[in-house]
Amino acid sequence: MTLYEFDKEIRKEHSVICGCDEAGRGPLAGDVYAAAVVFDDDTVIEGINDSKKLTEKKREQLFDEIIEKARAYAICTASVAEIEEINILNCAMLAMKRAVAGLGVRPELALIDGNKAPDLDGVETMTVVKGDAKSQSVAAASILAKVARDRYMLEMDKKYPEYQFARHKGYGTKLHYQMIDEYGESPIHRPSFLVKYYAKKAEGK
Repeated sequence: MTLYEFDKEIRKEHSVICGCDEAGRGPLAGDVYAAAVVFDDDTVIEGINDSKKLTEKKREQLFDEIIEKARAYAICTASVAEIEEINILNCAMLAMKRAVAGLGVRPELALIDGNKAPDLDGVETMTVVKGDAKSQSVAAASILAKVARDRYMLEMDKKYPEYQFARHKGYGTKLHYQMIDEYGESPIHRPSFLVKYYAKKAEGK
């Protein structure tokens, strides 16, 4: 079954569906992003897949095509301050909730990537494990969230060039930890994500 056919089956029961996914749960720095996408019944986008399986160039191309062909889309965030206050899982849910609420169309059903769904104020949800490899709508949301977050991290790279965010996008690479050791935390680092690292360093591991 193709990603388009997966959605087509679900539309037999729910005429308006949206796909929803997040990006940026794992990094040590930056906001978490989420996107929601609604397509018309007959919209097929060739080459769409889980954003992690696509090259950066392909994601950028598909980003523009998705925005052009979507009936509705929204890209939203939850901030570093919110991550520190209510934790990353709750913030991923919050960003997805904001994205679905930001659609110009109210879906009958939201397909959520993964095994946990946010409360969407009356919109029915369906979790789809590895949904970004099964559903065209979820894959599209995955691409929008990933590309939008990567672009944001490139802006942060200009603001805080010493951390080289353009190279690692905030993820916990060896280079990133070296930069933190050298310069300390920036205003966009997530302090709670660095607690274990500092503890290990203190133990000399």
